[in-house]
Amino acid sequence: MITLFLRGLRSFRRSVKASKTGPNSSNRDLRRESLSIPIEDYAMIGDCHTAGLVSRQGSIDWLCLPHFDSGACFAALLGTAEHGHWSISPAGPIRSIRRHYRDGTLILETEFETESGSAKLIDFMMPRPEMPELLRVVVGTRGQVRMKLELVIRFDYGSVVPWVRRTENGISAIAGPDKLRLRADVPLHSKNMKTAAEFTVAEGQQVAFNLTWYPSHQHEPVPINIAEAIQNTEKWWRDWSDRCTYQSEWPDAVLRSLITLKALTFLPTGGIVAAPTTSLPELLGGVRNWDYRFCWVRDATLTLQALLKAGYLEEAREWREWLLRAVAGSPSELNIVYGLRGERRLTELELPWLPGYEKSVPVRTGNAAYKQYQLDIFGEVANTLFEAREAGLEPPQHAGHEVALKMLEFLETGWEQPDDGIWEVRGPRRHFVHSKIMAWVAVDRLVRSAQMGRFAADIPRWTKLRDAIHEQVCRQGFDANMNSFVQYYGGKHLDASVLMMPLLGFLPPDDARVIGTVKAIETHLVQNGFVQRYTQDPAVDGMPHGEGAFLPCSFWLADNYELQGRHEDAVRMFGRLLEIRNDVGLLSEEYDPVAKRQLGNFPQAFSHVGLVNTAFNLTRRSRQPAGHTNKATDPR
Repeated sequence: MITLFLRGLRSFRRSVKASKTGPNSSNRDLRRESLSIPIEDYAMIGDCHTAGLVSRQGSIDWLCLPHFDSGACFAALLGTAEHGHWSISPAGPIRSIRRHYRDGTLILETEFETESGSAKLIDFMMPRPEMPELLRVVVGTRGQVRMKLELVIRFDYGSVVPWVRRTENGISAIAGPDKLRLRADVPLHSKNMKTAAEFTVAEGQQVAFNLTWYPSHQHEPVPINIAEAIQNTEKWWRDWSDRCTYQSEWPDAVLRSLITLKALTFLPTGGIVAAPTTSLPELLGGVRNWDYRFCWVRDATLTLQALLKAGYLEEAREWREWLLRAVAGSPSELNIVYGLRGERRLTELELPWLPGYEKSVPVRTGNAAYKQYQLDIFGEVANTLFEAREAGLEPPQHAGHEVALKMLEFLETGWEQPDDGIWEVRGPRRHFVHSKIMAWVAVDRLVRSAQMGRFAADIPRWTKLRDAIHEQVCRQGFDANMNSFVQYYGGKHLDASVLMMPLLGFLPPDDARVIGTVKAIETHLVQNGFVQRYTQDPAVDGMPHGEGAFLPCSFWLADNYELQGRHEDAVRMFGRLLEIRNDVGLLSEEYDPVAKRQLGNFPQAFSHVGLVNTAFNLTRRSRQPAGHTNKATDPR
């Protein structure tokens, strides 16, 4: 047994070493032979601490334990099966596969039809009392089905082979700080650094598996009751789902998006990760591959709006408190992105042993965007605090008024600086129009809060600043020849981020300049029915050309249509976005309308926030006349 382990270990290390030697190494053949499963073929399971991706074929190809930002023990998503996965599927030919979530839950059921019968695979992670518990249950539903299991555990993103040994009713795997315990209802056998099993389920029978992670220096957790775990998990999710107050034309789509947002919440702190994955490409074979397992301040306002509109005040309160803890300190040191617990240093590294999703390299952990200066973040923070109070949340535990005053003092001169912009471009800093709009939002919301008596401030002084920002944006950010606001002062590029202008009250939706901007974006940024982020120029974003349509931009266009009284156009765009969700209602960051494939990290919180907010906007505003706006934010 030890000889086989060492032989397999030497073989695996040789393959890892080869992957580090460059594109001419033997690992090139391995990459050529591996075919990545389409991103949209995955579903997510999770426990509000971490999340896993399960393919239609029943393979868990991505799972970080114990938290979202931990190293992956299953990393086949970004490499091959040898980088870690856990598959359970019929041993023979499959006639059809159907899957769904149980109503109002994150419990996934995959039904396999074969010639001899059918079986159902139930996948979920239970709300953890302490350690993460991943449960998989195979249930026979017709006839008999021969099933096969393959488990490949590789800690630290596929780079570490653990020491595996047999235990009572299963195996344990240990390497460094990590230990996994698999309990199984069927015998397991190990060979060539893999664990496998074959078993048969007949109608009415079930076979259960329970995978537990725990620190290697601690005692093994006690076994759990599988039936009780399913029952308690289902109750936990349904109790949460039953709190949703949304009632209109798209209740199922909205609830599924809200459940997804809840699953992306790091329960101990209230932070919400942008996605549970890293390095899923924005262009297949490209280099725009980023780690999204962190919390972006930019998402704060829109996420808060989605939670508040749906009645989830507690989650909104926790998100606001996370935000205030994270941004505490000097405004000049405000990050655009933080770790799950508010960490500020998110060092970006490349993992050369992973060949990447469909050869899209590099694979990255960490995100260097934390170093960027983005002016819009001040607007996001101020608007989040304002929206929370408007919705009736009590004042924050931490001194929100002190944060507000510090931001005002910084913005008095800081708003005039060029920045890196909303899209985290890696080219030179510029005076991005969206950034200036958000600086205006920051001052506007803080002025209005002061006018409401929420804190004391020199209102005439800050009103003057607000008006100065507005005047400059309208003068330098609008191109009369193009009849549109542009990406940055003096530029000729369009940018879909300026669609936020009427949504935030900077200008009313019936302003001729807003109408002209929407028309320009329709003409030049809408491709195959979806909105691109901006007209790309390597001199601006510092990256090679090429990506899919960024889905939140299409939701913003639908919102603008609705505000302008173009209800049918808004519903048509919204319907187009609903159609590209996968079979269990999930969306990634981007979409390729030609290849009809989802792209980017998955599932993406920002996309699901856009879905929820647009659904509410269409529901609420469809009965309002064109040009309706909040006059308190219209400075004309």
